[in-house]
Amino acid sequence: MRECVNNTSLFQVNKDKIKYKYRNQISNITYNKIPSMEGILNVEVEPNILVFPSLSEIDFIRHGFSTRLGGVSKEHLSSMNLSFTRGDDRDTVVTNYQRICGSMGMNENDLVFTDQIHDTKIHVATEEDRGKGVAKEREIIGIDGLITNIPNLPLVTFYADCVPLYFVDTKKKAIGLSHSGWRGTVNKMGLKTVEAMTKQYGTNPKDVIAVIGPSICRDCYEVSKDVVLEFKQSFSKRNLDDILEEKTGEKYQLDLWLANKYILLEAGIPIENISISGICTCCNSTLLYSHRASQGMRGNLAAFLTIV
Repeated sequence: MRECVNNTSLFQVNKDKIKYKYRNQISNITYNKIPSMEGILNVEVEPNILVFPSLSEIDFIRHGFSTRLGGVSKEHLSSMNLSFTRGDDRDTVVTNYQRICGSMGMNENDLVFTDQIHDTKIHVATEEDRGKGVAKEREIIGIDGLITNIPNLPLVTFYADCVPLYFVDTKKKAIGLSHSGWRGTVNKMGLKTVEAMTKQYGTNPKDVIAVIGPSICRDCYEVSKDVVLEFKQSFSKRNLDDILEEKTGEKYQLDLWLANKYILLEAGIPIENISISGICTCCNSTLLYSHRASQGMRGNLAAFLTIV
């Protein structure tokens, strides 16, 4: 397996320096049919954020994905750490939120956080949840996904290799944001998020624009046989052949991007409405936090999504 770059020195990054990873064609579903294969580093705002073209075209939302640049955290947390639970000073993290929210036109006192446990529980965010993240105590416990239809109530989920899933219902004007690691993927977090939006807002999956955000790529993600056995319970053999590559010593490379794309298709989202950022957190560890690349010495990235 190729070794990841593990250089945490910071530098000015532009989109030409981001390493994009994807395969041209896999089985019956091709990556190159997806409308957007690249997240774009928006260098016109400070701090820089990653944005996704298919979401940028929707006029009633704002979105973004943080990098590790532009904050005030130090050492292995440098510098845009967005976690209050990684040993950072609270005031430092609050400053980071003030900076990144300023770049996205959001108010840090409105943010609603998840409390992720690698499960598939989804919370309907309401006005009562406003500020439960930075301004107020986080009370939404054991939740890996958030949905809402309330304007100016930004949803926030956290990452350092796991998969961010963005959902926008363009007809009902509802949104969802979910965290999907391998456990969330094997239990089909993406499908459950769409089902929750359908139940709560009457969402038709055909009206949903979805993005599979920056996360660890297939080449960087080695898993053991016990993980594979769980995937065999949830995916067809045809899909398993696409998302798993067997190595020596009962080790496998797992493609979380393609696995989640299959799940979103199962949920009824049209293939032309699904985008993959193509950005690997592990390959880009100078730009993004990666648990694997840093051997756990890292801060947290965050995905942001709000209705305006």
